[in-house]
Amino acid sequence: MRWVDQFSRLLDTKYRIPGTRIRFGLDFLLGLLPGAGDGLSLAMSGILIATMAKNGASSRLVLRMLGNVVVDAIVGTIPIAGNVFDLFFRANTRNLDLMREFYVEEKHKGSAWPILLGIFVVLATVFAIVLVIVAAIFARVWDWLTSIGAS
Repeated sequence: MRWVDQFSRLLDTKYRIPGTRIRFGLDFLLGLLPGAGDGLSLAMSGILIATMAKNGASSRLVLRMLGNVVVDAIVGTIPIAGNVFDLFFRANTRNLDLMREFYVEEKHKGSAWPILLGIFVVLATVFAIVLVIVAAIFARVWDWLTSIGAS
């Protein structure tokens, strides 16, 4: 649990904007790198979900965690607004709270092994969607830049 706690904090709340109470983590910083950052962030969040599934979390709990990560990944692809969203949504912190409920309060019991393949498929699909969106954005920006140069 300590590793999961530290990893979640690294992704969501490790750093603070000076003079404010706003905290951010690696997820926010990676979101500044179009495409690759969102993919890396999604992969790291997937590691946390896989850890919970491996340690006996119920299917319902894993699906709730996956929902948090999918929302974070999809909204995170929107330039600027996605980064602001990352500052406040904190999918990994939400998932950490669910993990605490699982370990400390003994909620969400059951086996998640049957849905591990489903998790992989969903994460891979979201990753592919993120790549398509980023490629479309880059293509439009490239077209715009080349049209300016041709003028």
